[in-house]
This record gives sequence, C-alpha cells and structure tokens, in this order.
Amino acid sequence: MTPNATLGWKNLGWAGAALAAGTMAFSVPTAAQTYREQIGNDMSKCAPGAGPAVRVTINGVKNSSGRIRVQSYRGTASDWLEKGKWIYRIEAPARAGRMTFCMPVPSSGTYGIAVRHDVNGNGKTEISEDGGGMSNNPSINIFNLGKPSYKKTAFAVNGGVKSIAIQMKYM
Repeated sequence: MTPNATLGWKNLGWAGAALAAGTMAFSVPTAAQTYREQIGNDMSKCAPGAGPAVRVTINGVKNSSGRIRVQSYRGTASDWLEKGKWIYRIEAPARAGRMTFCMPVPSSGTYGIAVRHDVNGNGKTEISEDGGGMSNNPSINIFNLGKPSYKKTAFAVNGGVKSIAIQMKYM
C-alpha cells in the first residue's frame, strides 16, 4: 500500500502513516523472511505428492565419524553461501557411503544446497580432513576457494519434489 503521490505522507496523518507502514510490513511474502531454521530429516516431506522439497542424495561420505550438515540457500548472488543466509539446516551423524535427506523449501523457486562433513564433529573446518559438496557438483579449486558462483549451483524447484545427487569431495 502506497499513499497517493499528490497527498504525500504528511497529509495522511500519524494514524494513516502507521496503517500504511504496517500494511507494507505484512505484504512481504513469508518465504522472504525465512532464514536460519534447523530442522529434522523428515523424509515424508519428499513423499509422492509432497513438496516443495528437494530429495538430496549424498554419495561418497568418507566414513561414519562426525556429522553431516545439509543447508539450503536461495539461488541468488546475495544469499548463496553468505553467512546467516541459509534457509534450512539438517544435521545428522555421518554414515559412510550414501546418505539421503529431504530438504523442504519455502516455495517454488531457485535454490542451492551445500553439504559439509565435519569428520571429527568439533564444529570447525579442517581443510585436510573435512569434506563438502554442492548442488550440481561444481568444480572446487584454489581459484574459487570452495565458493563457486550461485549460477553453477542453482536449480529450480517447481512445487513438487526435486531429486538431486551431490558427490562429496575431500582433500
């Protein structure tokens, strides 16, 4: 809701301005407000007919020690891998080989998934031990320092359940 340009804010009075400001605050979609929510791995959210969600299959988990962290991000330059800009996080004890997670997303749109294996479970990144991977399995090298462009990791979710596979990489 925006005031008529001819009237301007001052002609609305305090009550009108407060009402307009309150209406604008509530007009932001819920999906835009969702950040940093830790959730469980609820596979029922990836059942036939469910969604929007992403079924994430992680291949090549090195061993069964430590924890696996799966985080979803909006597939935009302003959100991808930015501190505090993840939408949902799922953490689970690592299991060697293949693991599957169901990552719900707020709505249809473009997203990216990042996975980290904290091998010793201390919450810190040890480059020589820990592993990681991202949606679309982009190349990670010294030039992009493990942060490929959102354009290389982004994928579309169109209301249902999107299945992706991520290959873990270790040093």
